[in-house]
Amino acid sequence: MVERKTLGISRGEAAPKNNAREGFALTGARLEKLKERARIQRHNPSPAQEALWGALSGAQLGGVKFTRQAIVGSAIVDFACPSRWIVVLISPEGANAEVETLQDGKLTQVGVRVLRFAEAEILGDLAAVVKAIAAETNKPFDKRAARRGVGGVRMEDSEA
Repeated sequence: MVERKTLGISRGEAAPKNNAREGFALTGARLEKLKERARIQRHNPSPAQEALWGALSGAQLGGVKFTRQAIVGSAIVDFACPSRWIVVLISPEGANAEVETLQDGKLTQVGVRVLRFAEAEILGDLAAVVKAIAAETNKPFDKRAARRGVGGVRMEDSEA
């Protein structure tokens, strides 16, 4: 008998996993579908994605390279910086906060730093968003400490 796994939103605190990478890597048809979806998203960016990509592309941010619409685990992230273990996600208007929290948690479980910004923040004050991303790329980062429970970073958190 094959056990079927489903993705759901947990209402309680999840128990820590022994190996956070377990089940994170994808293969086969699911990976191909994600690649196709990422390709489509790269060809049809939102205005916020276009604006932010203009500031992040070509290693303009202190020589740090970002890729857009990258597949990280089972998610397509808007921008990824593999050398610094950072992903940047853009929250569209009316996005489901519980799903975003779940996605951020899965990424931080494997040691990825998550920066999430609202579309309105990017379109309203791009310079502040780029400054927050630059500050995070310059911070020393301990991937093992991130796996122990340091959550994702939102723009509101980084302004303090």
